[in-house]
Amino acid sequence: QAQLQESGGGLVQPGGSLKLSCVASGQIYSINPMGWYRQAPGKPREWVARITTGGADYADPVKGRFTISRDNAKKTVYLQMNNLGPEDTAVYYCHLDRWGVDFWGQGTQVTVSS
Repeated sequence: QAQLQESGGGLVQPGGSLKLSCVASGQIYSINPMGWYRQAPGKPREWVARITTGGADYADPVKGRFTISRDNAKKTVYLQMNNLGPEDTAVYYCHLDRWGVDFWGQGTQVTVSS
């Protein structure tokens, strides 16, 4: 089994930055892709970013603003979010793909508002 715990969400003004963290516990391997999704009110959950041994990928809306990184020794994945706008307001979920089995965190709220 694996468990994921996000942190780092909060309220930020437009143009501001936040850094999310996701700590994994259990059997996690560096080869297992990890990533971030988000869900805004009234909208379906959408993919944001993913990191694998081959590198990182980003959804178009966040390219150039968000950076995903990973510390395998700490079993932690990060999401650095810069130049945030109201459209980034959502609950952000950490995701782990462990040999085709999906694991999700509980989510952390990010609110961008003045």
